[in-house]
Amino acid sequence: MGIIFHEESQVFQLQTKNTTYAIGIVDRGYLGHIYYGKKIEGDHIKYLLRTEENPKTPCINQREKNSFLDQFPMEYPEHGMGDYRESALCVRSEEGHLASESLYKEHWIQKGKPALEGLPASFGTEEECETLCIICEDSVLHMKVKLYYTVFYHQDVITRNVIVENQGERPFYLEKVLSASLDMDDQNFQLLSLHGSWARERHIQVVPIGYGRQNIASFRGESSHQEHPFIALVTNGTSQDFGEVYSMNFVYSGNFKAQVEKDQFDMIRMTMGIHPDGFSWKLETGEHFIAPEVVLVYSDEGLGKMTRIYHDFYRNHLIRSPYKDKKRPILINNWEATYFDFDEKKLLSIAKEAKELGIEMLVMDDGWFGKRSSDDSSLGDWVVNEEKLKGGLQPLVEQVNALGLQFGIWFEPEMISPDSNLFREHPDWAIQIPNREITQSRAQYVLDLSRKEVVDYVYEAVASILRSANIAYVKWDMNRQLTTIGSVKLPADRQGELYHRYMLGVYELQERLITEFPELLLENCSGGGARFDAGMLYYSPQIWCSDDTDAVERLLIQEGTALVYPISCIGAHVSVCPNHTVGRNTLFETRGNVALCGTFGYELDITKLTKEEKDIVKQQVADYHNYNEIIRSGDYYRLVSYSENKYYDSFMIVNKEKTKALLFDIQVLARPNRRSRKLRLKGLDEQKTYRMNGQSYTGSTLMNAGILIPAEQGDFKSRVLLFEGE
Repeated sequence: MGIIFHEESQVFQLQTKNTTYAIGIVDRGYLGHIYYGKKIEGDHIKYLLRTEENPKTPCINQREKNSFLDQFPMEYPEHGMGDYRESALCVRSEEGHLASESLYKEHWIQKGKPALEGLPASFGTEEECETLCIICEDSVLHMKVKLYYTVFYHQDVITRNVIVENQGERPFYLEKVLSASLDMDDQNFQLLSLHGSWARERHIQVVPIGYGRQNIASFRGESSHQEHPFIALVTNGTSQDFGEVYSMNFVYSGNFKAQVEKDQFDMIRMTMGIHPDGFSWKLETGEHFIAPEVVLVYSDEGLGKMTRIYHDFYRNHLIRSPYKDKKRPILINNWEATYFDFDEKKLLSIAKEAKELGIEMLVMDDGWFGKRSSDDSSLGDWVVNEEKLKGGLQPLVEQVNALGLQFGIWFEPEMISPDSNLFREHPDWAIQIPNREITQSRAQYVLDLSRKEVVDYVYEAVASILRSANIAYVKWDMNRQLTTIGSVKLPADRQGELYHRYMLGVYELQERLITEFPELLLENCSGGGARFDAGMLYYSPQIWCSDDTDAVERLLIQEGTALVYPISCIGAHVSVCPNHTVGRNTLFETRGNVALCGTFGYELDITKLTKEEKDIVKQQVADYHNYNEIIRSGDYYRLVSYSENKYYDSFMIVNKEKTKALLFDIQVLARPNRRSRKLRLKGLDEQKTYRMNGQSYTGSTLMNAGILIPAEQGDFKSRVLLFEGE
C-alpha cells in the first residue's frame, strides 16, 4: 500500500519502494510537513514537527500564534496570517484583503490517478499508483483547497498539484497558486538549477544557499531559454553516485517560479508553481482553479539515480505518443540547407540523395506558405505558396512518398505577422494593450489563444493542411516570447488570467491535433529549446533541444537536458561545418556520435556532401539502427562531465537487462604529453562477462578497475564502444 493514514497519530504516510513522505495534522487542522527522504517504517515521527517546543501550537498558546506560524513546517503555506516566509497561496477578497487560512477538514484515498482538466499531467493505472486528496477549508472565504498527492510506488516518484474552489456567495481573486511547497531543516544544501540563453540552453549550475530567497523564474510566457522549471537541493559534495538530492520538476510550459528560502531558524522552504507576477485569477461562486503538477524525486545515491528515475517515469507515465516505444524515422530538415530559398525541385533533390543514404523522412521547414520569403511576413496565412511549390503540397508529398520517404512539415501556429492577411482582417487577434505599440520580435506578434475563435481558426488552419496530404510529422515552433500582455476580450478584472489562458489554448490545440491525427509524430520547438519541458512531453514524444547544433556546444546542452529528460526525447541533428551558430569545425563522425544521443537526423544540404562524407552518413544510419533500442529505453550513466573538466566527456547507456551497453567518449581538446585515461564504467552486471572489440572483460573489472581510453592527436575526437554480454 502506497498511502496510509494513521488515525491515532493523525499522520499521513506516503510510501514508495525506497522513500517516505509524511504529513501530520496538529491543533485545529494545521498541516505540517514531517519528513521526506529514505524509506522509514512506523508512524511515531510526529515529534519532528517540534510542536512541544516554544511557542507550541495556537490551541495551547494562542497569544503566540504568530510565532507558531512563522516557524512551523507548513505543508501548504498561505499568505497574510503570520507565516512571513514564501507563501504557496495568496488570495485577495472582494474587499481587497490579502489573507487566508485553510485548515484540514477531510481526505480521501483512491487507486489510480485522476486527470487534470485541460493540463498535461502524469498518468498511471490503479495497479501503478495511488492518490491522496487532503481537503482544507477557509471558513471566512468559503474556499476549499484540495492538495493532491499521487504515489508511484515502483517509480519512487510523488506528484503534487492543487485545486482551489470557491464555495461562497462572493468572488475572490487568486494572486498566487503554487503547486508544491516543501519545508525541511537545512543540511548544508546547495541549489542545482539549469540556466542558459538561446543556443546554450540548460547548462548545469550549482550554488551555495544563503539566508533569504533564491529563485529561478520565467515570466516570458514560456518556460524559456534562460531558466528551466527544475530545481534540486543537493547535500554538500553530491556527485553522480553519492549524496542526497531533493528535486522538483514542473509539468507546465508557461511562466513559472522555483524558489529556495533559508530562514532565521535554518529551515529551507522549497516552492514551485506558476509565477505570480502578472497572474491573477477570478473565482466566481462554484468555480475552481487547477494548478499544474510538480514531480518530486528524492535520491540518496546522487544525481545519477535521480536522473534514471525521471527518465523511466517520463517514458512510462507522461509521454503518450505511439512513438514513445518505437524507433523514430531518421529525418533530414531543409532549414540549414536552404533557409527560405527553396522550391519543389530543390526539396526533391535533397529527398533523392537522402533516400540513397538511408534517411527516412524529408521535413520541409519555414517558408512554404503565404508570401514567406523571409521572416517578416505571412505567419497566420497557412496557405501553400504555389510559386515555390507548383500545384500545391499534395504533388510534392506524393513524389517524396514515391521515393520511399515520409514527409514532415513546419508550422508556427501561435504567431501572426503584421504583414499578413490574417492580421489585416483581425488585428484584435494579436495579444496587445490598447493604445500601446505592440512590441515586435522577429517581426511577429503573438495570437491571443485565450479566445475560442482564435484557437478554432488556428486549429483548422493546421488541420486542413494535414488533411490535404500524407504528412507524418509536424515540427511545432514558437520563435518569440510574450510582451504587451493584454486581451481585447478579457474584462479588466480578468486580464491577469491571460498568460495561463494562453497556455491552456496551446495545450488544447495540441490535444486536438494528436486526437484527430493519432499517428502523427509531433515535435515541439521554441526558438530551439525555449519550451523543452515536461508539459510539452505530454503532447510530443520529442522536443527540439537547441538551435545550436555544434557538437561541442551540444555536449553541455544535452548533458543538462539529460539530467532530467529521457535521451529519446532530445531532438538532435548532424549539421554542416563550419557550424552556422558558432563557426566551429568538428569531425563528421563526432557530430554523428553526439546526435546519436537523441532523436537523430540531419540539418544540412546533403546534395553538397563529398563521397567520403556520404559514406560516413551511411555508417551513422547503420549505427542508429543498431543502437537505437538501447539509447531509446536504456539507463543513462554519466561518467565524466565536459562542463567540469573542459577536455573530455563520457557517459554510458545500458539496456535494462544489462546485456548491452554503449560507451560514448568525446575528446574535446587534445593535450600534450598525455597517457591513456582510465575510465570506470557503470551500470553493468558485475557477474557477467562483456565482449568489446574482440576482448572479454568481467563486469566487475570494467566497473572497478576500468578500461583505458587512448590519448589521441587532435581535437573533437570521439568513439562509441559497444559492450555485449556473453
